Amino acid sequence: SAVQQRAVKPLLRGGDCIVQAQSGTGKTGTFTIGVLQQLRLGANAPRHPQAVLLAPTRELAEQTTRVVRAIGTHLPDLHVHICIGGTSIREDLDILRSRSRPVHVVVGTPGRVSDMIRRNALKLEDVRLFVLDEADEMLSRGFQEQIYDIFKYLPTDVQVAIFSATAAQTKECKFGVSKTNATLINNTH
Repeated sequence: SAVQQRAVKPLLRGGDCIVQAQSGTGKTGTFTIGVLQQLRLGANAPRHPQAVLLAPTRELAEQTTRVVRAIGTHLPDLHVHICIGGTSIREDLDILRSRSRPVHVVVGTPGRVSDMIRRNALKLEDVRLFVLDEADEMLSRGFQEQIYDIFKYLPTDVQVAIFSATAAQTKECKFGVSKTNATLINNTH
């Protein structure tokens, strides 16, 4: 898609990105490609997640998880875990704390991801890429405080990618991204 053609390269270069594109234009595929290309798997994999993808709703997090797993089918060691409300907290704790099979990518909603961080189950020290999907919707749903709390635990050099459908709120939605250094991609025309 057009958004993928414009946004994948900046993501792979490792810089922060703010991407504005309407629904159905391939945003999820775009950041999924960026995430999967940067993962270290197998013997080189760190013990903790390397990417965290936040979505405003359980349904969107579930859809994103399906896309990540589908595009990542060629990566035999890939372990993606979804952290959303309405699922077993105990299961999340066990999976995130497992030493036998580390999680590479966490997809979730701000509330459950924050909870897993507070419970010391989700360690963010190895996160290289932090993605906010539908950032405009997260702002309208009042998740800003939880997102800022998550940011406090991320490495200072983490790459941030913000995806949104609307321009006005994207401009307000910095979430730790310096717009002077970020690649801005507007694909709404």
